[in-house]
Amino acid sequence: MNIIKKRNVFFILSALVIVFGLIYGLSTGLNYGLDFTGGTLMQIDLGKTVSVEEIRKITDTFDTKASIIHAGTDKKEIIVKSTLDLDNQERNEVFTKFKEEYGLKDDALVRSEKFGPSIGSEIQKKAWLSIIIATLGMLIYISFRFEVKFGLAAIIALIHDTLVVLAVYAIFNIPLDSSFVAAILTIVGYSINDTIVVFDRIRENLKLMKKEKYEDIVNISIKQTIKRTINTSFTTLLAIVTLYILGVDAIKDFAFPLIVGILVGTYSSIFIASPIWYLLKTKLKEKNNTNMNRA
Repeated sequence: MNIIKKRNVFFILSALVIVFGLIYGLSTGLNYGLDFTGGTLMQIDLGKTVSVEEIRKITDTFDTKASIIHAGTDKKEIIVKSTLDLDNQERNEVFTKFKEEYGLKDDALVRSEKFGPSIGSEIQKKAWLSIIIATLGMLIYISFRFEVKFGLAAIIALIHDTLVVLAVYAIFNIPLDSSFVAAILTIVGYSINDTIVVFDRIRENLKLMKKEKYEDIVNISIKQTIKRTINTSFTTLLAIVTLYILGVDAIKDFAFPLIVGILVGTYSSIFIASPIWYLLKTKLKEKNNTNMNRA
């Protein structure tokens, strides 16, 4: 397959997913989690293991989007997180429903806290700052190891991956919380690794194939690395898919974006990053039909 010739197809496909996801997210509103918006957290000792579906019969009466996590070594405790700003009386009313349903005592309420929006805003700023710092660090590293055009192409591909994952969060209404930041940073690290493998092969072939066109060099380099990239991604996906299937809801909210991110990262390193480098390399050179006059 001539990936460079068909690059516009891949660019359009990615653009459609990103635009649809972002428009959908803006129209319906992103599902910001407790870490970003502030809200309420309650930890209750039920004295036995209760399924999430059964617990939701109670939590749905005050917040249908509340997240539920099992806690404790024997999973007899639950942590309920809600983006609603429940005062002390409202939290007591919620706990009363659990007391009546499971015959609990007052000390069963292990923890009951309210997080103000100022805390959520601070976490949000630090989350985006960490992503920006990581991205800039990668740009400097790749530019130093390869060249600036490789660095710019890699960063554009990373932005592409981040926007696609954000679109998936919007489309599937997945809560944006601290696990979102962890997922994005993991995806960025994984994606840049795949991209560097392809770029390293392109750099080697630039030296070995000095009379070949850039288009041919990129296509050959991708062909030489694609098997390794797919095999690596497949083995990683096996572990994460297993985690998603067997994990609790909180793990699934983290694992699902990772699955999407690894697929997108593998896709972008082949079909986005390399074509973008080709465009940067050819558009910024006056004569570039061949590799004869490289700077």
